[in-house]
Amino acid sequence: MEDHLHESLSLPPGAKVLDAGCGVGHVALHLAQKGLHVQAIDITPNHAMWAQQEIERRGMQDTVHAQWGDYHSLDFADGVFDGVYTMETLVHSSDPSKAVSEIYRVLKPGGHVVFHEYDHIDITKPPPGCPPSLVEAVARINTRSGMPGNQAFDRGVLHRIMEEQGFVDVAERDLSDNMRPLMRLFYVVAYLPYLLICLLGLQQWFVNTEGGVQGYRALKRGYWRYMVFTARKPAARKEGDEGDGPRQRRGG
Repeated sequence: MEDHLHESLSLPPGAKVLDAGCGVGHVALHLAQKGLHVQAIDITPNHAMWAQQEIERRGMQDTVHAQWGDYHSLDFADGVFDGVYTMETLVHSSDPSKAVSEIYRVLKPGGHVVFHEYDHIDITKPPPGCPPSLVEAVARINTRSGMPGNQAFDRGVLHRIMEEQGFVDVAERDLSDNMRPLMRLFYVVAYLPYLLICLLGLQQWFVNTEGGVQGYRALKRGYWRYMVFTARKPAARKEGDEGDGPRQRRGG
């Protein structure tokens, strides 16, 4: 997925990008090796610390740096990044519109954004044949894993938020087939332990195990998708230019 992300950003070597939710820094390091200059943030202090330690261990301080940060309130000036990306982190957002608004703010005019995130059918209106246990499990996974953004991301919601915050050329692509082999592996590994967990009524305490089983079931049925959303911030309008200058932003 990291190579797909790099391709989607479509930025030249030396471009400055923000990793908005870097975890322990694997994706940021990969993109830095591709020639991008990466500023990485994470809201979990230990994650940011471990990412920076790995950066220093590899001697890559000139091209990548990690620090604590919250994408709902970014500590960067307006228009400083050529690109911004997330890799399965907006699903943890308590206010996706605010996060996307902040990402828009720190992008340079003409800058690119790429979100690798999940979306799903409206689980409050499951289709015929959808097991109630699956609906209950998905809601439980979102709650116990701290994923209010994922709870909110019915199909079309993130696309709409991006347009509302001013992004243009918003496009989306379903990469679920790319994720299916890995998700199936999680399913196979977790299935037998999950049966015992269900027998004992302990699902709320083993959310990752439940996620491995029920997440694959939802993906296989087409209820849950792994998506990449791409867009750009409108280029600054030159005097007399009738191009796609910034339009009035809503929300955020």
